[in-house]
Amino acid sequence: MSARKKLVLASASPRRVELLQQAGIEPDRLLPANIDETPIKAEHPRSLAKRLSRAKAEKAMERLRKDGEAAVSFLLAADTVVSVGRRILPKAETLDDASNCLRLLSGRSHRVFTGICVFTPEGKLRQRLVESRVRFKRLSKQELEHYLASGEWRGKAGGYAIQGIAGSFVVKLVGSYTNVVGLPLYETTALLGGEGFDVSPRWLQQADEDALPES
Repeated sequence: MSARKKLVLASASPRRVELLQQAGIEPDRLLPANIDETPIKAEHPRSLAKRLSRAKAEKAMERLRKDGEAAVSFLLAADTVVSVGRRILPKAETLDDASNCLRLLSGRSHRVFTGICVFTPEGKLRQRLVESRVRFKRLSKQELEHYLASGEWRGKAGGYAIQGIAGSFVVKLVGSYTNVVGLPLYETTALLGGEGFDVSPRWLQQADEDALPES
């Protein structure tokens, strides 16, 4: 029987780790790939998500090859982009960033694109792009001020976290919810499974744990 292949996540995002764990997948290693995420002039949001996810995957793969782990690992990278039309919203790092994003999103629809990239142990590169559409209610001045004061927006693409307080702002969502959180689980598990990574071992482990009598 061949040895189990490792899964390396090219990210340090707690949200992406939690999403994988939700699907019963535990990354064997986190290998953040720090790259320049500045959009190219006139770059479309979907193109940016694809380009950045691939760049993260390629940079992390360079490290894996140096460490001698590439041939025994699946490497997963992702990048999420929020946009209103062709306007790309930043990852909010300052109060002004978040305020500008939320004022733009208030009462409007926007799109969330996530590029996902997988390198297989054989060195094949597979890529997908997932799109979701989200509509926010019109935010009152008080809601905006209180959300900004919460600090939940910090480091989030578009200045909000749908899995938190901002979930109450969503009037309509078309597409993948987990995509908006930061990693579309259906497409990710399908991509990994299609390339031979077994996504289900921990499901059986969980079933065994649930069957144990309470002490």
